[in-house]
Amino acid sequence: MRELERTITPPSPLMPRVTGVSVVGAGRVGGALARALTAAGYSVRGPLRRGEAPMAAHAVLLCVPDDEIPTAAAAVAGSARFVGHTSGATPLAAIEGVEAFSLHPLQTVTGPNTRFEGSGCAIAGSTPQALDVARRLALDLGMRPFEVRDEQRAAYHAAASIASNFLVTLEADAERLATSAGIHGFDARTMLGPLVRTTVENWIEQGPERALTGPISRGDHATVAAQRQAVQKRCPELEPMFDALVERTEALAGRSAA
Repeated sequence: MRELERTITPPSPLMPRVTGVSVVGAGRVGGALARALTAAGYSVRGPLRRGEAPMAAHAVLLCVPDDEIPTAAAAVAGSARFVGHTSGATPLAAIEGVEAFSLHPLQTVTGPNTRFEGSGCAIAGSTPQALDVARRLALDLGMRPFEVRDEQRAAYHAAASIASNFLVTLEADAERLATSAGIHGFDARTMLGPLVRTTVENWIEQGPERALTGPISRGDHATVAAQRQAVQKRCPELEPMFDALVERTEALAGRSAA
């Protein structure tokens, strides 16, 4: 245990010592966080499946669907002073009777090898000590913690969904439209992938106004009209989305030119 403790950031005078964590939830998030916490030097039990009892630990981290958090919290009652969840949208009130915290990695988790270093992390705590626990876990995982209040959660989580989930949906539709053109030797993901990566990197480094390129940004209305006709012909169900995105991109282009 002494060797493990030396690998973890030394506690501040107000920060409780947390070296043992039970991770409840054997899905993608639970598996990834259990692996990452172990690599960071924590003594980890889990990821635990439904009905498995957590060890007596300093903290329990619930990695379960949002609507299951109250039930999961009740099931681990008495096993730890601190109980946290990993939901971005659920308030701390979902966990009762203990010092509650939340830890929401601002990262897309697709499997146990997901890396959290450098990611943002939304944290909250029902007491100063619980907040310190969330902050310490985030820092030891290499993340950049920021505090989010309950009234801020919905907007924060919606922004994360637009930036990540909706981006995947958008790229799936772009892939489908490109495939419908029937271009020989054109694999949509292979060909569009570098464009997507560079666009996102430009947005990160330069901001949306400078990153925006293409026909709308240069006022080429004829090209946009031709694109719309192609969408109507090949994937008509995408037309409302296309029109909405043209409108939002025109607004951004106007902002860029201001």
